[in-house]
Amino acid sequence: MTGEHQKIVLVGDGAVGSAYAYALINHGLSAELAIINHTREKAIGDALDLEDATPFLNPMNVYESNYSACRDADIVVICAGAAQKPGETRLQLVTKNLKIVNDITKKVVMNGFDGIFIVAVNPVDIMSYAVLKGSGFAPERVIGTGTSLDTARLKVALAKKFGVNPLNVNVNILGEHGDSEFAAYSSADIGGEPLFKVISREGIKLDELFEIENSVRNKAYQIINRKGATFYGVATAIMTITKAILRDESKLITVGCYLNGEYGYDDVYIGTPAIIGAGGVEELIEIPLNVLEKSAMRQSVATLKQTTANAITGY
Repeated sequence: MTGEHQKIVLVGDGAVGSAYAYALINHGLSAELAIINHTREKAIGDALDLEDATPFLNPMNVYESNYSACRDADIVVICAGAAQKPGETRLQLVTKNLKIVNDITKKVVMNGFDGIFIVAVNPVDIMSYAVLKGSGFAPERVIGTGTSLDTARLKVALAKKFGVNPLNVNVNILGEHGDSEFAAYSSADIGGEPLFKVISREGIKLDELFEIENSVRNKAYQIINRKGATFYGVATAIMTITKAILRDESKLITVGCYLNGEYGYDDVYIGTPAIIGAGGVEELIEIPLNVLEKSAMRQSVATLKQTTANAITGY
């Protein structure tokens, strides 16, 4: 995975996929990028447009392709699927996208892919689970974007609240990438100082933190209502996961992971911190939860398991 020539296959060249491809070129992460899209002309046009950026940034062979490109790829990123519409929850996308993702997974595996999947299709936790089951891969080789974007949004919101750089905020959104997600405030810190100690010193009430958490939970809806889709943030999240794999960074990122006893649950994908490196998920980090957070995790897992069961039964 850390060899000199590295190859990525992007499946789905919509708003998220094309933003991700541009982020790859900006960071010089791969020697080769093959784009697979339902509408070939869009993929061809994007490849032509993207290659024009390479002389200014980093050399990369970018081209439209088909599933045969997966054979020698290091990473396959799945961004294909129906987009979330105004007023629509992520979970309402499940029936639309399950068929698409199952079909993609089958074609990728049939063409000899033996790398790592990154899944960025909503509802991402359920789609990650579908890729895991459809591919037969080990869980560490199927990574969902999970709550990576939500965690970034919370860091931004808390940074604004406390007047610090978001890089100085250590906090995680856990659970479903969706309406049952929750902030793990009990383990959060600002510049190394526990968050609860900071708010006590500054006279900030817990209710204000919960208002911030709720605003983060609903931020996607605000963006979608105004511009039709979210893509810059999640594309950067995918790029960060990609970079951690290709450069074997052993980087701690909040992603979508398969639980096998962690947090007391199994057979479900949820957002949690994990160490990401050349092998994919190298270690899942189970952070301590207080009573309120344990209850929120239980609700989030129940929501995901029930929706997954209903989707698979109806499929």
